[in-house]
Amino acid sequence: MLELLRQPWPWYTSGAVIAFVMVLLLFFGKSFGFSANLHTICSACGAGKKVKFFDFDWRSQTWNLLFLVGAIVGGFISAEFLSTGEAVQISQATIDDLSALGIASPEGMQPTEIFGMEALFSLKGFLILLLGGFAIGFGARYAGGCTSGHAISGISNLQLPSLIAVIGFFIGGLITTFVLLPLIF
Repeated sequence: MLELLRQPWPWYTSGAVIAFVMVLLLFFGKSFGFSANLHTICSACGAGKKVKFFDFDWRSQTWNLLFLVGAIVGGFISAEFLSTGEAVQISQATIDDLSALGIASPEGMQPTEIFGMEALFSLKGFLILLLGGFAIGFGARYAGGCTSGHAISGISNLQLPSLIAVIGFFIGGLITTFVLLPLIF
């Protein structure tokens, strides 16, 4: 069984699992999104006393916090006990594009030039992570949800604003990949 869990699974496996989770969430009248957890955590910590946006019954979102904790614990278990230590498999075209930017092919899950400890403690790396985190937080708040919430939950509920947000996410990703990354690196 452990050997089965350690193998790379086909892409459609995750699609089937996501569809199953969405059917369950729709059945129970819930919607999914990870950025909603930040809203819930701030409310649980008392931010609702100072800011009206956080003044709501956070206990109604306990199931989503449990999902967040499960994702973190599952990621830890996967990394520590199920990982083979093999580098992520990416296409040769991606490796060539990364090399052109001065980024080596990942030896693990991500390139160390961007996500390694040396990068974190350099001014450039720190600013990239800081500005990237700000952009993600601002974008999720401005769009009324994150990529998982809009792309998985919103589109499965046939919400036009979610479709528009996902199109915007893709356009932003393309601009970042083809315009901003070459400028930064």
